[in-house]
Amino acid sequence: MTRPDPDLLLLRRARRTLAVQNTVAITLVLLVVGIVAFIAVTREQRSSLERSLKQTAATEEDVIDPPAGSWIFRLDAGGRLTATEDAPDGFPDRAALDRVRAGGPAESNATEIDGIDYLVVTRQRPAYAVQVVGSLAAQDAERRRLLMALGLAEASGLLIACLAAALLAQRATAPLGDALARQRRFVADASHELRTPLTQLHTRAQLLHHDLRAGAAPEQMTPDIEQLVAGTRQLGEVIEDLLLSTQLQAGIETGAEVDLGVVAASVVAALESRARDQAVELVLVPDAAGPSVVRGREAALRRVVTALVDNALSHTPSGGNVTVELGFSHAPRGSS
Repeated sequence: MTRPDPDLLLLRRARRTLAVQNTVAITLVLLVVGIVAFIAVTREQRSSLERSLKQTAATEEDVIDPPAGSWIFRLDAGGRLTATEDAPDGFPDRAALDRVRAGGPAESNATEIDGIDYLVVTRQRPAYAVQVVGSLAAQDAERRRLLMALGLAEASGLLIACLAAALLAQRATAPLGDALARQRRFVADASHELRTPLTQLHTRAQLLHHDLRAGAAPEQMTPDIEQLVAGTRQLGEVIEDLLLSTQLQAGIETGAEVDLGVVAASVVAALESRARDQAVELVLVPDAAGPSVVRGREAALRRVVTALVDNALSHTPSGGNVTVELGFSHAPRGSS
């Protein structure tokens, strides 16, 4: 069973997290807007009805034709009560009428009877006390319709928020995906570039260890030591180039003139011991036309030539030969 790519899992987790966070944020905004709108509409409905009832109590002269959804009650100085026909049960509020008729201040309050909300306004007129009752049933029905509309809007907004959040999360994490891909390529390139010089250093160290155990004289170990030092220098050059490759300015450098013959000679000298251990003949054929000068970075060119020769040695059986030939007008002989 193939294990999932951890970078891909990280990217998916980041996208899910961003999508959920954006969805929650947008949903909360829609919810808050809906609540504020509902509260504002409710207060405006109540205030509008209360103003209408107060105006009716101040101007209406009879109880016969009140505004729709309201009823009028009058209590004169003799205690006689007149009322609009078909008034709801439980009205008028006689206690409020008696208080106002006795000289009390105007009153405005809300009450509920049989599950219906009412507003009651009571005030004193010159010859009588008047009480106007208004039903909030129409406003309640309108608020229910508003709640249903807000609920549908919230559900639609939630769906849109999910789609928008997913799109935003994908766009926001695209740079992260590119960065992870570049990181993987860099690690792969670094591993490939470091493998050959590390292998050479390991081989040189093994040879020196063998010479030391065999009691070789210092002058016999000098070539291997020099190759070991050269290998460490080349390894440092590889690391330096890898560091330069992470900088934006790395692509600006054009390099200098480099003699490929010198580079190839150093590579062949470094890999001679390996070729000898494999019983493979490694030969360098210089360019007959003279120095093979190219423009570039010496360290990078050395790595390229090293990789080519290393690959040839890896695929050449014992007793074969590898020829490194320099030239611009004809193809190299290759390996056999």
